[in-house]
Amino acid sequence: MSCVKLIAITRPVIESCQTAGELVAFCARVSNPGNQLNHETAPRLLKYLVKNRHWSPFEMAHMVVEITTTRDIARQILRHRSFSFQEFSQRYAAVQEPPVFREARLQDQTNRQNSLPENDPDRAAWWETAQRELAEQAQRVYRSALEKGLAKEVARAVLPEGLTPSTLLMSGSIRSFVHYVTVRADKSTQLEHRQIAEQVREIMLIELPELIDVLAS
Repeated sequence: MSCVKLIAITRPVIESCQTAGELVAFCARVSNPGNQLNHETAPRLLKYLVKNRHWSPFEMAHMVVEITTTRDIARQILRHRSFSFQEFSQRYAAVQEPPVFREARLQDQTNRQNSLPENDPDRAAWWETAQRELAEQAQRVYRSALEKGLAKEVARAVLPEGLTPSTLLMSGSIRSFVHYVTVRADKSTQLEHRQIAEQVREIMLIELPELIDVLAS
């Protein structure tokens, strides 16, 4: 369960630049003003900047995305400290969304960063039932706690992080998003988090097609 939506992206106000990618190229050529409006070679320039680790032009444009995921995956996302975040607060608002159940996957015995598809339907069925029973009990206790007047910040303690949905806004420079996609779209990332990074990449390829060679899967 994951969904990523574009909320905002830098739009230049000068007539010569229409997109965030064009703005990055424009800023990169600040020392070559006669060539700042050369949008035809912008994709090649941006690829060169990434290859040679010239990151500062990518800090001239920003993007905000809304991510819906589970709270355990949100904790992984929050580790990317170059971003700013706003997340749904269980302290101020009661959790209304239904729990999210995780598919069964097996531990890869040769790579602890990897998991493998489940091949035993009985074990998969047990896992789904176990999650459902746990979620139902947690929801009963949570709702009872709220009905008895306990504070939301106290009642939330019984909600399983991995089964509880959350929504967060993630804001950062294009530089930060390039790094995020490069790291988190990699196969070493947990599947649920990798799916989010792949959705971010799709948004970036629509909004910044100049980065197609940089962000190619």
